[in-house]
Amino acid sequence: MTYPVFDSNTHAPRKPLPRGSWDCQVHVFGDPQRYPLRAGRAYEPPATATIHEAVAMHRAIGVDFGVVTQSTAHGTDHRILVDAIADRPNYYGIALVDETVSDRELQRLHDIGVRGARFNFWRKLNIAPTPDQFLRAIDRIGPMGWHLRIHSAGDEWLDIKDLMAKVKIPAVIDHMGHMEAHDGIDQPGFKFLLELLKRENWWVMVSNGDRCASAGMPWDDIVPFGRTLVAAAPDRAIWCTDWPHVFYLKDKMCNDGDLVDLLDRYVPDEATRHKVMVDNPARLFGLKS
Repeated sequence: MTYPVFDSNTHAPRKPLPRGSWDCQVHVFGDPQRYPLRAGRAYEPPATATIHEAVAMHRAIGVDFGVVTQSTAHGTDHRILVDAIADRPNYYGIALVDETVSDRELQRLHDIGVRGARFNFWRKLNIAPTPDQFLRAIDRIGPMGWHLRIHSAGDEWLDIKDLMAKVKIPAVIDHMGHMEAHDGIDQPGFKFLLELLKRENWWVMVSNGDRCASAGMPWDDIVPFGRTLVAAAPDRAIWCTDWPHVFYLKDKMCNDGDLVDLLDRYVPDEATRHKVMVDNPARLFGLKS
């Protein structure tokens, strides 16, 4: 299947972002000869979506801090993540961790600014850990002060409900849980996310609304989801573009300036917007030593 290519002509949002704003997830790619791709990957990444393009996008929308999340297309070969953030003090990282990643490698990643690990339970990505693998990974990264990213979708969240009950360290619900807007805010998976957010260690990333809305811009039917999640945890909500929007299933690629405008519809007041874009991510990631 052919997916639309990321929009390299990013426009500024209608309302400027506050100084110190964060984009809490981009993926970066490059020459596959230098950065090998994982066998069994779910998609073919755009080699032109480099860290330099990501930084240019951030300048266009007014973001000062970025987080590079290791793509499932690269698996646990973190060379591209290391090259992206090692010499960029305003950029942090999220790794993929399994039992092939040594303690020495975890420490190396920590030293350059990695502060979390992503676990992809969404079945279509073909990289889900077993429950035992997941729990062993938590035992390794918890003492480092890292947080979790939990990536699942819709009612698939209910399949990992008991496993998520065992999570005690900070954990982020990726992309609003990938709830399809046409199923409404009363769908069981979304109700489960709200239950998770009653626990002080659970956070949410209000992103991918463009993907989950039932139609194109202005993505009206996803707005109640974003507003409900931010209202449930205003001090534990963060945001991302998810650039370069790999595996994008809509006919027309979004523009990241429009995604900032969508965030404004989730968070209409300035004080909460500042929390989501500046205060909350700064607290979650801390500072590089």
